[in-house]
Amino acid sequence: MRFSLRVNNDLDIRTLASAAVAADVAGFEQMWVSHDLMMRSAPALVGALAVKTERIHLGIGIMNPYSVHPAELAMTAATLQEISNGRFLLGLSAGAGEFLAWIGIEHQRPLSRTREALRAIRALLAGQRPSEIDGTGADWTEHAYLRMPTQQVPIYLGAMSPKMLELAGREADGVLALSFPPEHFTTARRHVEDGAASIDRSMDSIDVPACVWLSVDEDKEKADRALALKLAYYGAAFSPYLLARAGLVPEDFAESDQALRDGDIEKAISGITPQMLRLGISGDPDSVVSRCQEIKAAGVSHLSFGPPLGADPVNAIELIGSEILPRLRDEPN
Repeated sequence: MRFSLRVNNDLDIRTLASAAVAADVAGFEQMWVSHDLMMRSAPALVGALAVKTERIHLGIGIMNPYSVHPAELAMTAATLQEISNGRFLLGLSAGAGEFLAWIGIEHQRPLSRTREALRAIRALLAGQRPSEIDGTGADWTEHAYLRMPTQQVPIYLGAMSPKMLELAGREADGVLALSFPPEHFTTARRHVEDGAASIDRSMDSIDVPACVWLSVDEDKEKADRALALKLAYYGAAFSPYLLARAGLVPEDFAESDQALRDGDIEKAISGITPQMLRLGISGDPDSVVSRCQEIKAAGVSHLSFGPPLGADPVNAIELIGSEILPRLRDEPN
């Protein structure tokens, strides 16, 4: 059983560094930092974390080929792989159209753009020219290649739709498939398997973590509040496809979304119902372990815990490391 963490880039560097060190000590295999628009720069954050940690792999989850050109994504990946001594992971996805619209970028051809970027980045990191690789687009010339030592970087696709999940199964090294609710993992994995099967690829070569949102605290109410606040912020932007699996629609989050815009945090939290909370996992260690065991029983071999983690992220990571991971590692699937 493998475990990883995902944290948002809204954390200040001191908190994030403490979280990374705590995760390294707790035995997590990976830690991913988001690159959400208009917050801190994930490449800068991961570069700082690389010099403060020793073992844990560090990833950006995710960057997109709309706001950052694939050539610069490859440059960033190659540089961070050098800084981290081979511990860097690149998360790539089409991004969220709602957030890209903030800066006037149209979210066109997401599947094609992601596929082209994946192939171009992989070619550049292999010391090749994208112009020599089929499917990378017609705009690359023979002058487009990295003028620095290169090494391969595992590329994970952030995927939600069936077609994007199938693309990940065909071409990516791993998949960051958000499981809202957590039980959605089995459906997402089937789409990845379909993509892999289409080219006779073994699933053993693809890392498919169950990416869940987690909030844990010895005080259940504190845990629920922390998760509710995250859901209030992001809920309206969730894929209707995923929400439908939990009997929800984006409009269900409208009241909480508006309350946040008005600066009324308490109203935003109160607008998140128990049904909405089931999109993630929250509670004390015993209740968290119980639900994680249910997910393990579905065949999960890699659990990825995402934000908010808890009211205090560093304390939550330490609590997960001491009270949850040992129990999940000892439990048979």
